[in-house]
Order: sequence, then structure tokens, then C-alpha cells
Amino acid sequence: MTHRITKRQVKCVFVCVQEALQRIITTLANKNEELHNFIETLNHLLAGVQVNSSRVVSDLEEEFDTLFSILEEAKESMTNTIKQEQARKSHELQNQMLQSTNALESSEELLEFATHALDIKDQEAFTKAAKQIKDRVTMAPAFRLTMKPKATDTMSHLMVDFSQERQLLQGLRFLPVPRAPEFEVQDCLVVDNAVTVVWRMPAEDSKIDHHILEYRKANHEGLPRVQDERCWEIVDNIKTTEYTLTGLKFDSKFMNFRVRACNKAAAGDYSDPVTLETKAFNFGFDPSSSHLNLKVEENSVEWDPQGSKGLDSKVKGKENKGSAHLTNLKNMTRSGTPSPKRGSTPRSPAPRGGRDRFTGESYTVLGDTSIDSGQHYWEVEALKDCKSYSMGVAYRNMGKFDQLGKTNSTWCIHVNNWLQSSFAAKHNNKAKSLEVAVPERIGVYCDLDGGLLSFYNADSKQLLHMFKTKFSQPVVPAFMVWCGGLSLMTGLQVPSAIRSFQKAENGLGGSNSSLNNMPQ
Repeated sequence: MTHRITKRQVKCVFVCVQEALQRIITTLANKNEELHNFIETLNHLLAGVQVNSSRVVSDLEEEFDTLFSILEEAKESMTNTIKQEQARKSHELQNQMLQSTNALESSEELLEFATHALDIKDQEAFTKAAKQIKDRVTMAPAFRLTMKPKATDTMSHLMVDFSQERQLLQGLRFLPVPRAPEFEVQDCLVVDNAVTVVWRMPAEDSKIDHHILEYRKANHEGLPRVQDERCWEIVDNIKTTEYTLTGLKFDSKFMNFRVRACNKAAAGDYSDPVTLETKAFNFGFDPSSSHLNLKVEENSVEWDPQGSKGLDSKVKGKENKGSAHLTNLKNMTRSGTPSPKRGSTPRSPAPRGGRDRFTGESYTVLGDTSIDSGQHYWEVEALKDCKSYSMGVAYRNMGKFDQLGKTNSTWCIHVNNWLQSSFAAKHNNKAKSLEVAVPERIGVYCDLDGGLLSFYNADSKQLLHMFKTKFSQPVVPAFMVWCGGLSLMTGLQVPSAIRSFQKAENGLGGSNSSLNNMPQ
């Protein structure tokens, strides 16, 4: 019985084969990239072997030259000592010899005189001669000289025995280098923008004096790559086998770590590097979305009442297109700093590739990165004397005239220090007053999947307000500022205290429904 294969079945088989081939191609491409990186690492190591070998040979020659110099200096010094001792003894003996020679000559003369005196026949002359001989004998140098040499001919006290030194020299070896440490990956911890790394020595080594830890940020997992532009940062003189880096900004997906042990003489080899994940939510202000009266930098935004004056020249001469709009612009620029309710700002076309700028009374700027899923956290700090500001999230399709908290697609807390102070949570044009002091820094926590938006005192982690909703699409961080400025801190993990609170207290605090039921 024959089975006919339909075109649909053929197509399915073709798609399956194509998908399998695509997987093979992806695997091969990944393997090729891995091999390229490995070859680059080997080339880097080969170059390092050449450079480091030349360096240690140069160091070795320098050490031996220093040793030879020390030996030459010692030889010269000891030779001089021998010569000085030779000169001293020679001088002493030569002086004794001269004195003895003189004494001998005097004694021989006196002996000859005494011998002749024996032949004197005259008694008086003989007595006189005998007396002279007696006096001369008493004073004769020969009887006053010591007959013991003042120096000996031995020089044994200047002999040397270099047997121990020779043995030391014969025992010259390369320095004992500590072995490479090993990371205890299971004990390493990444939490609250701090990283704790733990390592151990493969064998007990009592001569270890300290450790050197090096780290750098990376956007790929696995071994550090040679072409990675980021340099290693160094923490020296670590006396234990663990270390914690605190206050980090996690603006990369990973961090590489390596460590080496040092004794008093030398530093050992690096450990195998370990890579730890350091993901966090990083974003900045999106200049293409900002109101023209806002001066935007990557991590700060400030109110600028002069920001729209640059459009005057573009508006002049177009009387047939929006003369009332031009009058509005002039009134705004003359008044200096309009209030949030009364100000008017001309519309401006969005930059190519961006969304429309916020305009009118919406002094708003969005973040440049959307939240599609997961839990994220960032912090905001108002500049001193900021009169009015808001922070929260919004759908990206938020209208350019919309104001934070006044539509059903925006959620925020609002601080007003102008005329009458207030602190409130806002959504869908409803507000709930918050009976807590406004902190210097506010933490914003967004759990898109869980439908939570919470605000915290960034220092004490006190909950200020919580929205509980169901987000129907991705959101972006959103900010409003008037007469002041905001500073943004990103690259932060969700603090462990907030993560624990969210797990334990899910559903408590202010909610979206409570705002919906409040009067306008």
C-alpha cells in the first residue's frame, strides 16, 4: 500500500529541517566566536610570555649584578683590611729593628771601650774608665729594649670561611610563589548593589601575607575577553579570604573577579576568573519626549523657563499659521516662570524617530527604556527648593498634553511645595493624600507581572504608597518637574528589604481601587 505525501507534509518536513539547520548554524556560530575569543586569549598569553620572560631575565641580571657588586665591595674592603694589618705589623717590626740595630751598635762600641779599659795600667785612669763604663752600661739602650717582637708574622685572624655563604649561593632558587586561590562560587553573594566574593587556598600556606582582588564589569558571561575595553580595578592588601564591594552601580549584566595570593616575597598566579550576574534596571531621561521647558541630561532634569525661547525665530513670519499660537508664546516668554496651571508652551514636532514632545501644561519627561516584565527599582531625589514634581510610570502612548496622575494610563506620587504643600498619590485624576513626611530620596518599585507600583523612603525603606493594578502593556518611568529639578539613580537592584516586604505584605497599602472611589 503506497502512501502519498502531501505538499503540506513536505513543507512541514522542510520547515523542521530548516529549523534544525538553523540551530546547528547558531551552535556553530557560537562555537566559532568562542574559538576566536580563545585564540585571542592564547595570542595575548603568548605575547605576555615573551614580555614577562624578558622582564624576569632583566630582573635576574640586575639581581646578580647587585650580588656581584656586593661581593666586589666586600672583597675590596677585606683586602684593604689585610693590607692595613700588613702595614701596621711591618711598621712595628721595622721600628723595633731600627731600635735594636742602634742599641747593638752602642753596645758593641761600649764593649770595645771596656775591653781597651782592661789594658790601662794607671790605677786612677782605670778607676775613672771603669766608672764611665758602669754609667754607660746603666744607660745603654740594649738594656732598656724589650726583646719581645711587637708583632707576629701570623695573619690567621684575617682568614675567611665562606663555606656557609657558598652553600647559600649554591642553594639560590627562584622565589617560592603561592598557588592560585580557588573561588567558592556557592558562597559568593550579589545583593543590595553589593558583591561578596569568597575564595580559599588549595593547600594550607602559612606564609601567605595578603591577597589582591581584581574585578571589572562585563556584558557577556564566561571568561574575560581580551578585547574587553574595561580595565581591571584592584583591591590590595586583603588579609582574609573574602571581600565585599559595596555601593556599586550595576550598569552591566555581569562582573568578572579574579584573585591572587601574596607572600612577603612574591605574588602568585591569578585564580580562574569567576563571573557573577549583576543585572539591574538602567535607563536615563528621554530627551525626545521632554517638554521644551525641561533641560534634560542623562540622569538629571531641570526646569528651564527659557527653554522655548529658541522657537521665537521659527514662529515669526508665519502669521497665516497660528497667530494666536504666536501670541501665546510671547505671553509665556514675557511672564518668566508660569505656574503649572497657567503656563503655555508652543507645540514642537518630535525629533525624527522619536515620539511627540510633551507640551502645554504637561511638564513631563519619560524614561528611555520600557519595562516589559519583571521587578525593577530606581530612586529619585529632588533638588533643593523644587516647587513641584511627580514620579511614577506611564504607558508609552501617553498623550503629549496628558499630565501624570490625571489619566488612567499614568500612576505617580506628586509633591507640591508651591503656595500650599501637599504629598499625594495620583491616578486617573484621583488623589490620595499621604500622611507621611516627604523623604529626601524616593525609591520606586515596579513589578509589571504582579501589577504593583510602590514608593518607598529610599533610606529607611518605609512604604509611602502602593498601587495595585493590572498593567495591560509595558510601562516607562515618567517624571514631572516645575521650578526645580530631579536627579535619577539607576543601576540598582531591588533592595532585599523591599523584596521581603513585597512578599510578606503583597496587597497592603494604598491601592488603585481606593483611588477610583475617591471624590474629585
